[in-house]
Amino acid sequence: MSNESSCGCGGCGCASNSINEGITITSRPTEETMGNNVTLKIEGMTCGHCVTSVTKELTTVPGVSNVEVFLLAGGTSTATLNASTPLENAVLEAAVTDAGFTLVSVDA
Repeated sequence: MSNESSCGCGGCGCASNSINEGITITSRPTEETMGNNVTLKIEGMTCGHCVTSVTKELTTVPGVSNVEVFLLAGGTSTATLNASTPLENAVLEAAVTDAGFTLVSVDA
């Protein structure tokens, strides 16, 4: 991947030249997952494509049915997950890392 085709986040390579703060992507929780919330703090996200990448990776985690990501470009973004089962921190960290970003903390 060429540096000139990247938005600067170091992970997504979306070619965006703008920082889109405050972007949120949400999917709908089901009745069985409502109430099982986990909040992640994530660093390194800078654009809407970053949000999409993190959302995509987190929705592949078994038990996760809803992901809501709030971008704070240049700061610590948050992702709130609804899940039908308890989630292991190592699995969540692997998903965030696979998307190209750093998991700072997990709050259940």
